[in-house]
Amino acid sequence: MYAVHRLRGMGLSLHAIEQGGDVGGTWYWNRYPGARCDVMSIDYSYSFSNEIMQEWTWSEVFATQPEILAYANWVADRLDLRRSYSFDTCATVIAYDDEREIWSVGTDTGTVYEVKYLVMATGPLSMPKALDTPGSERFGGLLLQAQTWPHEPVDFAGKRVGLIGTGSSGIQIAPVVAAQCGHLTVFQRTPSFTLPARNQPLDPEFIAQIKAHYPHLREMAKNTFTGGIRPVSTRPFFSIPAEERRKLMDQAWEEGALRFLGLFSDLLFDAEANECVAEYVRGKIAEIVEDPATAELLTPRGYPIFARRPCLDTNYYETFNRPNVALSDCIGDPIEEITPDGIRTRTRHIELDIIIAANGYDALTGAMLAINVTGRNGARLSEHWRNGPRSHLGLMMPGFPNLFMVAGANGPSALANFILLNEQNVDWIVRCIEHLRGRGLSAMEPTPESEDRWMAQVQALAEPSLYPRANTWYTGSNIEGKPRGIPLLSRRAPPLPGGMRSRDRGFPRLRVRELNPIAAACRFKHGACLV
Repeated sequence: MYAVHRLRGMGLSLHAIEQGGDVGGTWYWNRYPGARCDVMSIDYSYSFSNEIMQEWTWSEVFATQPEILAYANWVADRLDLRRSYSFDTCATVIAYDDEREIWSVGTDTGTVYEVKYLVMATGPLSMPKALDTPGSERFGGLLLQAQTWPHEPVDFAGKRVGLIGTGSSGIQIAPVVAAQCGHLTVFQRTPSFTLPARNQPLDPEFIAQIKAHYPHLREMAKNTFTGGIRPVSTRPFFSIPAEERRKLMDQAWEEGALRFLGLFSDLLFDAEANECVAEYVRGKIAEIVEDPATAELLTPRGYPIFARRPCLDTNYYETFNRPNVALSDCIGDPIEEITPDGIRTRTRHIELDIIIAANGYDALTGAMLAINVTGRNGARLSEHWRNGPRSHLGLMMPGFPNLFMVAGANGPSALANFILLNEQNVDWIVRCIEHLRGRGLSAMEPTPESEDRWMAQVQALAEPSLYPRANTWYTGSNIEGKPRGIPLLSRRAPPLPGGMRSRDRGFPRLRVRELNPIAAACRFKHGACLV
């Protein structure tokens, strides 16, 4: 949405295609019960317009899906964005014409767009992982997927519900459905560390203070790695006496997850410190969950806390104290098949009326690899990413001229406040296009050497961390056959040596070509830029 606003403001002839039926991205699709952002509302909103910041008022610390979707629709209306979109449209084939120096984008509607500049804003968490459990097509009840939830309400009253998956979506779903249904069975493979969100309404006086200082706060947020203003400490865990550490953790647990996440600076780099905090959270699980056997099954072991995406919850562990909730351990008793009337595990059959699949995404690369993308000289994206995603800055790739990625895999991506990260990425793309047009240049792409240097830095920053010690979508471990690695920029990167300053305005070393007269004379369907 921000890309459409900025690029259209440059005077470019622009069009956007969107698979959903309206704006909102992940919040258009993820309508499941309990869906809520785990970034504070005051951060998870646009910063480019002070008028928008002043006019919109959030109701809670962590906004719900309906409120975030309402915000997206309000911004789209206010900026008149929909006139630049074709909704219910999906790109299927994308190819670069070397001679004409344009991109051809084929869609599932049959429309083909030819454009000079192509912006891929496909998102890191937008390709749902297929439910690959045998027999799912035979289930006679209602089978729902969290990531493509129906738009109409689902009636759980009196129903026997099975929930597959206990990542962030499953953790949000379970408490809400448990309070509505007859019985809930949660099928868990790997237990997640989750922290109490302690969500609450925003006080009007606090909202007034935020709005009075919004420009300053957003500018401060841009200078943090996460793009947010939640508390972040510089103190290492073992720099504080044990008794004080315990008091700090107790206080943060009561105040909420964001305080807890920012307590210590080295939890993803010091394994012993990490284990101490993990053991604290394990103790909290044992305190909350009344049945010791259930508490033990819910207790994560064998991987560092926060090396998997940290979850924020509202009464998740408390949900397993309800008499209508049961936990099924898919490690000790794995699911074998979905039957016409339920789920069969190795040892038993559980009759169900509704099955909810909260089994995650083909993250970071899935959405782009679902499209057949061919670049310069027939370079295929699938081959370029055969051993994992590679790019320069998470924004461009050699061999794919004028193809820009918003929040690509090799940047901070899902580790950062996505709204602010998107704005920063779009602003960079706008500067690139201004650079090209202002100097009569036809195309740009990073050199392979620039990409190599960036990827070496991404790897060097990730290797000392504890991220590689967990099997998670961060590493691609949730998709069978996917290359394993840490394709995310896991912390702030120092300046790259050499090649990071161009002759003009601080751009990385790039290949640029003079304007091709054939391309300059070409007529483009729906304009020079496609998002």
